[in-house]
Amino acid sequence: MMEKRHIESDEVSLSVNRTGSQVILEIFRNEGVTTLFGYPGGAIMPLYDALYDYKGKLEHILVRHEQGAIHAAQGYARVSGKVGVVLATSGPGATNLVTGLADALLDSTPVVCITGQVYAHLLGTDAFQEIDVIGITTPVTKWNCQVTDAEELPVVLARAFYIARSGRPGPVVIDVTKNAQLQKIVFDHYTPCNFLRSYKPIAVPNIECIAQAAMLINMSKRPFAIIGQGVLLGKAEIELRHFIEKTGIPVAWTILGMSAIPTDHPLAVGMVGMHGNYGPNLLTNECDVLIAIGMRFDDRVTGRLDRYATQAKVIHLDIDRAEIHKNVKADIPVCGDCKETLSLLSGLVISNTHKDWYKRFKDCAVIENKKVIQNEIYPSGDVLTMGEVIHNLNKLTKGEAIMVTDVGQHQMITCRYAHYKHSKSNITSGGLGTMGFAIPAAIGAYYGAMTRQVIAIMGDGGIQMSIQELGTIMQFKPNVKLLILNNNFLGMVRQWQELFNESRYSCVAIESPDYVQVARGYKIPGKRVEKREDLQNSLEQMLHHKGSYLLEVVVGREHNIFPMVPQGKSVSEVVFNKNEI
Repeated sequence: MMEKRHIESDEVSLSVNRTGSQVILEIFRNEGVTTLFGYPGGAIMPLYDALYDYKGKLEHILVRHEQGAIHAAQGYARVSGKVGVVLATSGPGATNLVTGLADALLDSTPVVCITGQVYAHLLGTDAFQEIDVIGITTPVTKWNCQVTDAEELPVVLARAFYIARSGRPGPVVIDVTKNAQLQKIVFDHYTPCNFLRSYKPIAVPNIECIAQAAMLINMSKRPFAIIGQGVLLGKAEIELRHFIEKTGIPVAWTILGMSAIPTDHPLAVGMVGMHGNYGPNLLTNECDVLIAIGMRFDDRVTGRLDRYATQAKVIHLDIDRAEIHKNVKADIPVCGDCKETLSLLSGLVISNTHKDWYKRFKDCAVIENKKVIQNEIYPSGDVLTMGEVIHNLNKLTKGEAIMVTDVGQHQMITCRYAHYKHSKSNITSGGLGTMGFAIPAAIGAYYGAMTRQVIAIMGDGGIQMSIQELGTIMQFKPNVKLLILNNNFLGMVRQWQELFNESRYSCVAIESPDYVQVARGYKIPGKRVEKREDLQNSLEQMLHHKGSYLLEVVVGREHNIFPMVPQGKSVSEVVFNKNEI
């Protein structure tokens, strides 16, 4: 239930005529918005003109590309738990948001985007920078709406924030014509939305299903839990810990579920998925009860569906009815907010331990450590590895930092080796896998959690997709550390070409600029590291520098990420090197 927000007397005066643009900004304030990410243009100029009078009330971060705005809003939302807000103009401004909208939809990130649009009387005439924003964004939004009359704004925006944040969160686009931004209306109060007749964001838990789930868990000998981002979105971290600590169930996470529980928790056994840990993947196909909590059984997690956990009874806890039975049939579906359903389930399960079963995970960890991890974090050769960089970073951050990763090999390495003590610490593009995500998302993460250290970790491919956002860092000076793991390849594609295309490296060698010089051009200090003896001191220098800092670390060119579940294989068919493929 949305809490009621007090409308202060200096925010909305009774019977005051306000433009549509002013109404939008007042609603932002009443919804608790403090930071906006955007880029001005002709069709949204009235809103930006109104924003001039809100200095000190709303902070606007001027990005260098609209895609950067929505990724920044995503980073903000992911670490703060609030709705990220984006402003963009019509035409290319709006279409530049589409990738970020798709990313936010797949990763369930609450974002409200306001796009400017041409005057209402020009709609359908192919006017300058007119585009069908509603048609284009319908497949990549949770909801969208076009406003041509300012009188509609209070109701539409109230619904936008409610829909974006409630149930399974997601992105919303409100397309506002220029005349609606300029039109004056009487705006004497704002009523937040907490109910829509046709919209049921959270199901009432079925107590019988929860009782059946508890009975199954109580009888199980080899239970296994996999957690997804639903635990973070539902703010159910405490309920999760109580549940697993009472039952003694080993728990693993998806990439987006990472940090919902401290990585060093005694019952934490690692990450599942294509580049996940050996034990969680292998033993998924040996458990007798699989408890999936706030995760959607993505193909990168399940591998071959027809050979995924076929021996297990599946209990699926999820807020979204559409996810239950979609990929993996649940024996016991539990639809509802996991904060509530986990609490109810914990009240019915018995206290237990599963020492022999838990030991299986530990034994697998020993095997993985010997075959992969030791060589990754303590390499014998002269060339630096990504794993040892993250390992050394862990020593310095002690699990306290927020790590924002781009997409590629460095992403998998970071998710495999980074340590986290606090929730909402691993920010990455999961479902869409958007290169260029890291820098703008890290900027947003900084504004969402200004007291915590934020580190953006990128490859040499991803950084060049959003390198212009160094200008945003230059102008607004967020304390964001930028770590580039440079192997002079589009590493993940190159790995697949080596393993599955007979090392036919097609279009994956990438030449990079002098990143330190580029950063210097943006008034950001930096350093390049190639030797192991310089690594630790350079990481310390980066972390201790007051303000943003760029560190480029040159790593092995043809380094592969193992273990791996090859595409089309079962999760139990884990390989530790390319000779096993």
